[in-house]
Amino acid sequence: MARPKPELILEHVDKKTFKSEQILKAAAIYAVYYEGKPINLRVSNYAADYPGPKYKKVSFSNSGHAFNLAERLNKKFSTNTFTVVKLIDGQTIQETDIT
Repeated sequence: MARPKPELILEHVDKKTFKSEQILKAAAIYAVYYEGKPINLRVSNYAADYPGPKYKKVSFSNSGHAFNLAERLNKKFSTNTFTVVKLIDGQTIQETDIT
């Protein structure tokens, strides 16, 4: 079965590079939570400080990616407390609201 064609909301084409940025409609954002709370995922190497820790995505517009990550983390940490939360509505904030 083919994937459904995404619904295009906005598009911008750079006239110099001919690169197109498209804003597509998403049903929701799916985030991986631990024990019911949002998380970040950082990966680092204990053998070397270079290039430093990397932060990986924990929220996706495709539920399959979120479920795969939650399953992988549950298996790695021998738990079942990583879950996927569907985010549809949220509070709009400004950068100045962050303290």
